[in-house]
Amino acid sequence: MVSFFIALVALLIGYLVYGKFVEKLFAPDNRPTPAYSHSDGVDYIPLPGWKVFMIQFLNIAGTGPIFGAIMGAQFGPSSYLWIVLGCIFAGAVHDYLCGMLSVRHDGVGVPELVGTYLGDKAKKIMLVFSVFLLLMVGTVFVYSPAIILGDKMGGDTQMVMMWCLIIFFYYIIATMLPIDKIIGQIYPLFAFSLMFMAIALCVVLIKDMPDIPEIWDGLDNLKPSAGPIFPCLFITIACGALSGFHATQSPLMARCMKHEKEGRPIFYGAMIAEGVVALIWAAVSSYFFYGGAAEALGASLKSSAPQVVTLVSEGWLGTLGGILALLGVVAAPITSGDTAFRSARLIISEFVHLNQKKIVNRFMICIPLFLIALGLLWFNIADENGFNVIWNYFGWANQSLATIVLWTETVYLVKQRKNFYITLIPAMFMTIVTVSFLMLSPIAFGMDKIIAYIIGGAALIIATLWFCLWYRKNS
Repeated sequence: MVSFFIALVALLIGYLVYGKFVEKLFAPDNRPTPAYSHSDGVDYIPLPGWKVFMIQFLNIAGTGPIFGAIMGAQFGPSSYLWIVLGCIFAGAVHDYLCGMLSVRHDGVGVPELVGTYLGDKAKKIMLVFSVFLLLMVGTVFVYSPAIILGDKMGGDTQMVMMWCLIIFFYYIIATMLPIDKIIGQIYPLFAFSLMFMAIALCVVLIKDMPDIPEIWDGLDNLKPSAGPIFPCLFITIACGALSGFHATQSPLMARCMKHEKEGRPIFYGAMIAEGVVALIWAAVSSYFFYGGAAEALGASLKSSAPQVVTLVSEGWLGTLGGILALLGVVAAPITSGDTAFRSARLIISEFVHLNQKKIVNRFMICIPLFLIALGLLWFNIADENGFNVIWNYFGWANQSLATIVLWTETVYLVKQRKNFYITLIPAMFMTIVTVSFLMLSPIAFGMDKIIAYIIGGAALIIATLWFCLWYRKNS
């Protein structure tokens, strides 16, 4: 447990010290924000700062820092290092700069930002890539809470399908309505539930003080069947460390901020808060798989991530605590799912220049999106391995998007004559991670590990040379 406490303190110090450094580097000022300069009563609406923070936290969280941490913690205590270092030096920087760049560019989405700094071709690629990612997020975040709710009411396929339809119907309503109607009203409550769940589990950990693997015990892979730590750990734990999905969500809140100086607590702070949630679930999972908690709960060591959530919530927190904790892990993915579809609607509307103030224009974009999502959802349910397939593709696409956004932010910092190493180093690292994983993973090329590493290294060299040539030309 000592490693856990050190990591927790490191996250808090990271927000206070490195977060302040990044904020000073960007230099927020008092210019009007898009919430005022482009107010439309639908997506551009000024909201109180605390509410924007709660919505941002819930948007980016979903099941990512829970399910991802459960699966990632099985690699061993190396998961602590990735959550802490990834969150402070990559994920929170990625989220803050993306959100603030959106504020400075009238609240536009990530494809527009990429196009501004990497060119029109990159913009078109990012359009397809980000919409594809958001559709997968929406699908995964329909199915995962439906499984949990279905298990509570019998666990058969029909019950799961019923919950899928209920959640999907909610998505349609939430995606179409102004952001201050449903999202602005109930999201803070759900965010509190997610925070309560994490705090309650942390209290149990402190009370039990289990003997779980520490960082100094070694960083050996404790679950070789999940693949090598590099690059698989950095794909498995995304939300809670670094996640490209956040780049699609930050512009939603960039359209609602009243002041630029709210950016550090909203964007950098929400990422750190998500890192804390991931860290707690990593420790819980380590206790479950390696500290004897599974045996104490009468559970199998082969339990899936949703099963671990249910077993731990009910077994550790009692009836009331279990209900609140369950609300957190059910509400969090649902709320991320509806904002995923909302982001997709806005990204497409920006590309085709279709104003979203009229509800008929929203329908024109949403109907095809929901039809495609229904197809993915059916595959998720009909195929026994459908969830795992979509989750794996989501994991790779998610981190690839983060890599592209980090390169975009690097170009921005170069053009502003600011310290660009804060994004260049994470961009280079994630380049080799994503390419190596694509070559190695059975869902893609399934190559030998050494060959995958060589190709990943070659991709890193090419990307670095491209940047050096561009920098020499533009510096």
